[in-house]
Amino acid sequence: MAMVADGGTLPPLVAAQLNYLLTHSPLSVKVDRIWSGCKNPHLADRFTLLIPLCLDYIKWDIIYNAQYQLAAPDIIFAAEDESFHPFFVTTGNGETPKNSLCDWNSKDPSKLLSLIHELRDIYMLYQRKRIAELDDERLKFEISTIHSREGIEVCMISGPDKPEEVKFAVPLLDIDLNKLVHGCPWRHQQKIYLQVVFPVSRKYASAPSAPRIKLVSSSELKALFSIEDVKLLPWSDGMCMAEYLPTLEENLKLQIVDAVASIGARRRFIEALAPLFGRPVEADPVFCRKATVLAASGVFTFLVHFSLPVQFPKQQPVLMLQSSQHFNSQGTPVMSPPLTDYPWSPRWEASQMAERIFEFLVEECLNFKKYCNDTLVQQH
Repeated sequence: MAMVADGGTLPPLVAAQLNYLLTHSPLSVKVDRIWSGCKNPHLADRFTLLIPLCLDYIKWDIIYNAQYQLAAPDIIFAAEDESFHPFFVTTGNGETPKNSLCDWNSKDPSKLLSLIHELRDIYMLYQRKRIAELDDERLKFEISTIHSREGIEVCMISGPDKPEEVKFAVPLLDIDLNKLVHGCPWRHQQKIYLQVVFPVSRKYASAPSAPRIKLVSSSELKALFSIEDVKLLPWSDGMCMAEYLPTLEENLKLQIVDAVASIGARRRFIEALAPLFGRPVEADPVFCRKATVLAASGVFTFLVHFSLPVQFPKQQPVLMLQSSQHFNSQGTPVMSPPLTDYPWSPRWEASQMAERIFEFLVEECLNFKKYCNDTLVQQH
């Protein structure tokens, strides 16, 4: 696949390596921009990668030479990482350890992926070394108490106009979230993290302030579970992460169990629509978050779109009606506003929920038909 940018097209060997990285990396690496640095403006030979690290992205420029495609690329790191020299390391006998550039083969599309992953691992060690050199007893204690947890990432946050901080990204729950949902379409492993940001304290500072904390999850997880609904416990004075994490993980486990059970409840509700409306013309078969049925009142036919929240049945579905016969000036079907003002109880059986919505729509469709006709009159 040729990758085209404002600055031209990437040469085939370079494009193959970039495509392989984007499609095979377990990290959600992104391309920020592609541009040309050679005499031929139609050939692009460099690009900026956004590489996930510590719940954010670091930017690295990957510099190839379009006229010498067999050569390994140069990597330019961010200005604030001027002391990061990943391959300037020697062993005790003065030898440099082998790295991904030593046996570079531009015809092997996996080489760029190997290089980026190796550099990212070294960069994380570099960040840990920087933090270990800080004169902050609390941070040293935090790191010593949770170093055994797998997957923790940590980095320095600094800037010209803000005080130094240290950010931890702590993966939560020793559960394969992807396996909780049958037929799950997620390509990347879904994760929930606790982000903890500590201010860097000096020895002369007063009592250390509480860190800033928030939950972060991979974006696709919201189809199953919304971390915005999780209330974080306050961070007590003198508390450390090793004390805070167990209670948080226990609460999260319970809420995820409820979220998985909610899929079954949503599926039963969608199945209960069929005896009244007929088989849905469209439905989300995995998470059961959406369904659409065809309805009619006399000769007036319309679609009913059901949007089911993750907290169903505690939260009721949002309905939207769409006319099959009325179109606005842009040629799109006339839609109703979102409808939630109908009889609902989370304690009802799925069949009763569907029946009460059907009864509501018998009346509401007349209002919707008038709304559609009024819309057409206003257009004329």
